[in-house]
Amino acid sequence: MPDASTSNRFVVIARDGLRLRAGPSTDFNAVRTLPFGTVVTVLSREGMWGLVDLEGDGRADGFVNLPFLRAADSEPAATLGDITGLVTPAIVKSIFPSATRLSNITANLPFVLAGLRARQLGDRAMVLMSLATIRAETEGFVPIDEGRSQHNTSPGGSPFDLYDAGTSKGRILGNTEHGDGPRFKGRGYIQLTGRDNYRRIGNQISVGLIAQPSSANDPATAGLILAQFLKNAEAATRRALANNDLLKARKLVNGGSHGFDRFKDTFDRGMAVLPH
Repeated sequence: MPDASTSNRFVVIARDGLRLRAGPSTDFNAVRTLPFGTVVTVLSREGMWGLVDLEGDGRADGFVNLPFLRAADSEPAATLGDITGLVTPAIVKSIFPSATRLSNITANLPFVLAGLRARQLGDRAMVLMSLATIRAETEGFVPIDEGRSQHNTSPGGSPFDLYDAGTSKGRILGNTEHGDGPRFKGRGYIQLTGRDNYRRIGNQISVGLIAQPSSANDPATAGLILAQFLKNAEAATRRALANNDLLKARKLVNGGSHGFDRFKDTFDRGMAVLPH
């Protein structure tokens, strides 16, 4: 069995380095920046922050944001504090509305957690981020098609015509061909929308979403899509969460504040019950 000093040694995985701070939040001054690959010993933890020793002498040097570390004796994919094996359907049910069926959570949670593990996002902060995003986007905890609304369909128009090629929203979404509006409407746990997003995310997860856009609703694919979307905004999202700026974290995924009340409710509930 490894001794405490060995089991508490971690490596900085932040590409641009990790700020060492005088206290456990971004409100405290940065003492220095620890380069990628720096080995530290975690002496204690306060939420998403760890008090670390840089010299191995048992003396504290400052605080760092824990999700940017991985265990020194693990494979690179094993980030600090991966909790995906501890998150149960019952726990998730407790932070969702009563109308969200436990059977839906039981059936879909494994795919969500598998996606997070595949993108090395299994720590508490990113699990909370993913669950809160699902609450804001698809409250029933199932991958679904986007519904028709005044935001995507004009009065008397064909479904999702406001997303189609030639429209202002269509241009933003990268829709270039007639029929792209309904073809690349929102799907999945995160409501992936638009030709550009289907192409980009599809390439990143090696799934042909352009040829088969409906596959975004396959639970395994939907879990990867959610994780990849979070991965693409990982650094900025972690900074927002470390600063307790949930609105900014939501905007980094959604592009706006749609569903923020639901997002915040689930995130706050999760902070109280998710394992550390």
